[in-house]
Amino acid sequence: QVQLVESGGGLVQAGGSLRLSCAASGRTFSRYTMAWFRQAPGKEREFVTAISWTPGTAYYADSVKGRFTISRDNAKNTVYLQMSSLKPEDTAVYYCAAPGAEYYSPPYSATSAYAYWGQGTQVTVSS
Repeated sequence: QVQLVESGGGLVQAGGSLRLSCAASGRTFSRYTMAWFRQAPGKEREFVTAISWTPGTAYYADSVKGRFTISRDNAKNTVYLQMSSLKPEDTAVYYCAAPGAEYYSPPYSATSAYAYWGQGTQVTVSS
């Protein structure tokens, strides 16, 4: 069982930055691919980024490539999402997710690939 707790959301002006954190329980964190998804009001949950199990290759949705960076600190059982050059269309609830099995390989973008989800953290970007 993996428990995920996100933090770091908030209100920011367009062009600003935020860093989200996701703390995971469990002793085998380094063996899990970790991902971030987001869901805007009235829209389906969409893939944002994922980082594979150690050594940690990163994958990004085209909409955030070059602006967002995912990273992980295995010693702290935490994955981060650094968001820069934020746009109003980035406004959403951001969710951290982990697959049901260790050493999960692509595809990373399907919500069905993930068994564990955090409670979400709201990110609001004002214009």
